[in-house]
Amino acid sequence: QAQPLEAVAASVSVHDGELLEASGVTRLESLEQITPGLSFQSFGQAGVHSPVMRGISAQFFSFSSSTLLLVDGVPTLMAQGFDDGLLGVDRVEVLRGPQSTLYGRNAEAGVINVHTRKPDNTPRAAVSTALSSRSGRALRFDLSRPVVQDTLYASVAGEWSQQDGFIRNLATSRREDDRERRNLKMALRWTPDARTEASLRYARQAFDDGAALWGSPSARRATVQSGTPSWNRSASDTLSLDVAHDFGAGIKLRSITAYNSYRDRIQQDTDFQPLDTLHIARDHHFRNLSQELRLEGKAGAAQWLVGLYADRDDHDLLNTQKLLMAQTQSAAALRGHNTALFTNWTVPLTAQWTLEAGARVERNQADFTPAGRAKQSTSDTNISPKLALRYQFAPDTQAYFSMSQGMRAGGFNVFVPAANYAAYTPEKLRSVEAGVKGKLAGERLRYSAALYRMQMRDMQVQQMPVPGMVYITNAASGHSTGAEFELDWLLGQGWQWASGLASTTARSIPSGIGPTFCAGRRTPCARGVLG
Repeated sequence: QAQPLEAVAASVSVHDGELLEASGVTRLESLEQITPGLSFQSFGQAGVHSPVMRGISAQFFSFSSSTLLLVDGVPTLMAQGFDDGLLGVDRVEVLRGPQSTLYGRNAEAGVINVHTRKPDNTPRAAVSTALSSRSGRALRFDLSRPVVQDTLYASVAGEWSQQDGFIRNLATSRREDDRERRNLKMALRWTPDARTEASLRYARQAFDDGAALWGSPSARRATVQSGTPSWNRSASDTLSLDVAHDFGAGIKLRSITAYNSYRDRIQQDTDFQPLDTLHIARDHHFRNLSQELRLEGKAGAAQWLVGLYADRDDHDLLNTQKLLMAQTQSAAALRGHNTALFTNWTVPLTAQWTLEAGARVERNQADFTPAGRAKQSTSDTNISPKLALRYQFAPDTQAYFSMSQGMRAGGFNVFVPAANYAAYTPEKLRSVEAGVKGKLAGERLRYSAALYRMQMRDMQVQQMPVPGMVYITNAASGHSTGAEFELDWLLGQGWQWASGLASTTARSIPSGIGPTFCAGRRTPCARGVLG
């Protein structure tokens, strides 16, 4: 629901699209430079990033993420395809802390919500180019105009970039790790009357890269000796229909139908020898079809929202491993269904006190079928509540206290036949947060500060009971404690000062049998970000 930033009982960063472009923040992973509490674990492969919010992250082969990515309502629920070219962006909202009440599974630690600019009656055109080291060159454009005045509008935005490799391959005398990226976004918006609008959007990202940034530990960073052709030819396609209608009297209905497809296709050397003796390859096709309905309105001074969500996962997985004397392939099908009912209420108690309460009931089912084996199934039902209390000191100053719960979906160890592809259950997170935010200096200075404590149970961690056998299980509990601060100051004469600071301590405690990779240690990439 639309509301002033100062009235949101949560730690939120909002980045204006034009300022992002002017600052050179043109990739999703670059948001970590300007967003406290957010970072990314890179896998060296374009198009694949694991978000880390407040020290919480997810394992790559869990096919889930701890932070949800939404681009115009289209969800990305895993590290594979967790990327966006930030083309034609109106704003990017980063919500820190559990958001599962309104956004569902895999919004366990937060949400990155990208909103592209809506085409309207105002014609727009922007073109930019860039040059960089290693013969890097890039072209970006953003065009928008009305097709039928006051009724039909269209926009198209695109990006092409290319960069030569810097890793010298001694076996072939070539430069590896060349990179090429192509992005496209198109939108058609229809406003038949003042109360109704519909937007049809299509987006595509395509990568054509050389070898990932891997290499022998004993080799110099800029050299490698590999006789294996290594490449990344992954691509994503998304299509969505967003329809909104205002019935009057404050009652609004919104429907978002979305389809998201990501093809993860790579081949990578693993022994870095002149002969093609050992390598791995993936050909994974991830598909998600989702439907969300939201109805909002007012009951006296209170605001309410109710919603229904359903989606379907349809994933085909193929792993290839080349060994010295043979080549093995592991194929599997992973299917899933998710349905949820959710509500959120904002109720003024007095002139200064406001109560916000919500809950989500969610049902998940996953079916996993390894090639040549029987189907396995798992299901669970989760309730994600939220409660927040706000106190308005002044028209532009408020303090809040919130309690909420987040959830990350469970799954199967899809490539561990020795463990019978064992299933693992959802990871749960409970959070308490207190904060203050407001404006000063005639609304030219905006500030916010937050303290939080998050408790995780049934943590999804990697275990290695015997050498060479690695799998995910629910074998730990943990906590994340930290603070965040942001300051945005309009200095005048076109100058703006934006700063932020986050400090996070995240730690996990093993509760299962056998060694774990995170036993009694800090969770991966638990760090603060200064932007």
